[in-house]
Amino acid sequence: MDKLEEMFEMQRSLNARILGPQADQLMQSHKTEWLLKYSRALQQEVSELIDCVPWKWWAHYQKEDIEHAKVELIDIIHFVISLAQTLGMNAEDVYNTYMKKNAVNFQRQDAGYTQKAHEPSLND
Repeated sequence: MDKLEEMFEMQRSLNARILGPQADQLMQSHKTEWLLKYSRALQQEVSELIDCVPWKWWAHYQKEDIEHAKVELIDIIHFVISLAQTLGMNAEDVYNTYMKKNAVNFQRQDAGYTQKAHEPSLND
């Protein structure tokens, strides 16, 4: 098992502990609800990450807290994996889609990003 697969399995276990042993089926049967829940949680964690750096240009008391930012990043990853699982994706699906999307991003940069490229999917 590679590290990403291990993270997916650990998140599956955590979700089962929080939601019960039928967490996968629950998330699939109420997919829209769970996509929204995880997206909102992810949005909140991104806000908490932003709060780890001095973003208030008018407040001179702020200091960056990189160590706390790292913790918030891990919270983000937890919810990203849960979102992927709700979408029926496993670690290999995420990796393959990442690779396709990364290639598209490089193509866009090579072309000067003057037009929108085709978005990759698992079916491409």
